[in-house]
Amino acid sequence: MEWTEVIVLVVSFVILLLAGVPISFSIGLATLATMLLSINSLPALTTVAQRMATGIDSFALLAIPFFILSGLLMSRGGIARRLIDLAKVLVGRLPGGLAFVNILAAMFFGAISGSAAAAAAAIGGFMTPLMNKEGYDKNYSTAVNVTSATTGLLIPPSNILIVYSLASGGVSIAALFIAGYLPGFLVGLSLMIVAGIIAWKKGYHGSAERYTIKQATLRFLDALPSLMLIVIVIGGIIAGYFTATEGSAIAVLYTFILSVLIYHEVKWKELPQVLLDTVATTAIVMLLIGTSMGMSWIMSYENIPQTITASLIALSSNKIVILLIINLILLFVGTFMDMTPAVLIFTPIFLPIVTALGIHPIHFGIIMVLNLCIGLCTPPVGAVLFVGCGIANTTIPKVIKPILPFYAAMIAALMLVTYFPQISLFLPRLFGY
Repeated sequence: MEWTEVIVLVVSFVILLLAGVPISFSIGLATLATMLLSINSLPALTTVAQRMATGIDSFALLAIPFFILSGLLMSRGGIARRLIDLAKVLVGRLPGGLAFVNILAAMFFGAISGSAAAAAAAIGGFMTPLMNKEGYDKNYSTAVNVTSATTGLLIPPSNILIVYSLASGGVSIAALFIAGYLPGFLVGLSLMIVAGIIAWKKGYHGSAERYTIKQATLRFLDALPSLMLIVIVIGGIIAGYFTATEGSAIAVLYTFILSVLIYHEVKWKELPQVLLDTVATTAIVMLLIGTSMGMSWIMSYENIPQTITASLIALSSNKIVILLIINLILLFVGTFMDMTPAVLIFTPIFLPIVTALGIHPIHFGIIMVLNLCIGLCTPPVGAVLFVGCGIANTTIPKVIKPILPFYAAMIAALMLVTYFPQISLFLPRLFGY
């Protein structure tokens, strides 16, 4: 490995980011600058273009635009409101109940849409005004909404787990989907514990609204068609009836029927705009994937992963220490890099290290995704944090103090998932993966 190439790659990438260049262009230009050290301009440009095209030439990636489309249909199709109503029945009367409702509804919605930003917008759009009306601090409400929205990236279906499967060289998407359930529930439970403690300290009361058995049953039945999407899509994938990509297409069909034909909350005239939004979001994601795959290739070409692997193992052969170092690096990376490029760039670097220590690739995938979920709530690049603050009409500096206990809860859940692999591997092994 030539250290000159490594320095150029890292320094050019950081300078471009600091200059405000979009991350996908920063990755692509840093990769090109590094390649120009070794080969002439025309072959370098051609190679970068080829690697970008090859990077997105994957059947599994077809699932991403379908899940994006189904998520948009859900966020506009009245599904969030029905899930919130169900969550109110289940946990609304507990002390600080509206915070519990927000967390549980985000887990439900995330499990259906697979999008943290969509969950923050859809659930926060309903819950933040309601919590403000009931006397909750606006910045605390935002902190609850932002952190709980990330649970949907662990609870399947999840686009980022599909990306990890691609970056890892083919870890089963179905196994990753199943592995995300218990860690996702653990994060949600951790956030609820913190919310309960804060409710007790600040005197936040539960909802005074009482439900008869008939009312509770009606709300459950109203939300049931939405919840059935999990059973149909994830159940079909686990049972082997269809692949994750085929399941994503079925998710689009199901949500279309639900939102347009049954609930009638998405009008026919709104569908072209939904499709345009899907195309725009997909284009952003695919450009990130393409440029990130190019950077992954140049790092492999320069033997960077192998060198880092040897260095870390030489530093310590203790699994606990190595995992702690990797977690600290990923927590730092997550503060300034989006999840998709972070997974694509750092999986080829860290996966050989952890597999050499006997850590299962499925377990490491969940560690990585949970780790980077924290970054989505962290400035300066935390996308979900920006969405949550925009929904609540507040600013990031005002949210930092109330969100700190929730950061602590997420990091505690991360440590449990990291050092107790059965949390991630129990369900995959139960289903034979």
